[in-house]
Amino acid sequence: MKKHPLLGEASNTERKVEQMQKRIAILTGGGDCPGINPVIRAIVRKAVRHNYHVIGIKNGWKGLIEKNVVSLDLGSVSGILVKGGTILGTSRTNPFKNKEDAEIGINNFKALEIEALIAIGGEDTLGVASKFSQQGLNIVGVPKTIDNDLSGTDRTFGFDTAVNIATEAIDRIHTTAESHHRVMVVEVMGRHSGWIGLEAGLAGGADIILIPEFPIDLDEICATIKKRHERGKTFSIVVVAEGAKFKEGTEVLQDKEKDAFGHVRLGGIGQVLCEEIQKRTWFETRVTVLGHIQRGGTPTAYDRVLGTRYGIKAMQMVLDKEFGKMASLCGTEIVSVPLEKAVGEVKTVPPELYEMAKVFFG
Repeated sequence: MKKHPLLGEASNTERKVEQMQKRIAILTGGGDCPGINPVIRAIVRKAVRHNYHVIGIKNGWKGLIEKNVVSLDLGSVSGILVKGGTILGTSRTNPFKNKEDAEIGINNFKALEIEALIAIGGEDTLGVASKFSQQGLNIVGVPKTIDNDLSGTDRTFGFDTAVNIATEAIDRIHTTAESHHRVMVVEVMGRHSGWIGLEAGLAGGADIILIPEFPIDLDEICATIKKRHERGKTFSIVVVAEGAKFKEGTEVLQDKEKDAFGHVRLGGIGQVLCEEIQKRTWFETRVTVLGHIQRGGTPTAYDRVLGTRYGIKAMQMVLDKEFGKMASLCGTEIVSVPLEKAVGEVKTVPPELYEMAKVFFG
């Protein structure tokens, strides 16, 4: 006999045991980041303790539409605590881009006999989760993004790792910038918010930090760099987030093609800035784009623990039937907040924090 049409063969005994178990599902969507696997591991370990059968939906919402699933047990999550990325894969699929895909997703949710789905993702993934929740599906969210820009939580897992990676890169760039007497532009991630740029820039001792929340003034930047040289500093470090804009309000794009959620592909602000600084100051200038390096590799201890806490809380929310909500870090406590609140607006860097950072500019 089959365990389930999608989960392979099972013995009669296994079939009877599974019929007694409730079934939950996990998916991971959007950009990957360090800390996802600790979340998955925590959910599975707590679920097994409560006699739940866990299904992993492959490749985000795309997997729900395609019924691409795997069974998760203790063996599946053994050893994944230290691994970056996600064992379930991911995609930037938006089921609500057309009505048919959304209906297929709802039907597949029911066909898989899922009691609840735990969606691990950022603004877009949880935005879809919120819409499915409003359609009557039992959904629990977990906040995942290196950008730390979800308004419903004080901190997202993955952010600490990204900041540490960017900080280490800035530390290394310092030595070569000083040796060659160069201005070094370091481009980091951050589409709508500059949390990575701000914290990595501060931790790495950057001389200028440019983020999406505050327009770039090229005259001011070049004047600051020139003043450093006048007082004997022969190099400068400029950290810029990929989504930073010039005073004219223009974004720098790799191309204008939009993804399933309507986002254009950012990239290139570092190179444009590099060329403008060298042209205006005559100082030799180079650019380093960190890109997906910030997403890769093993998570920090902080992100492993935070991801674990989120996973445990998410499973507890399933047990308590707190659906339509997201696990959230509030101070030092992990609480639940409505999904609508979690994706209601982007959490940006406040002016007072940026003003504090400007004390160290130049």
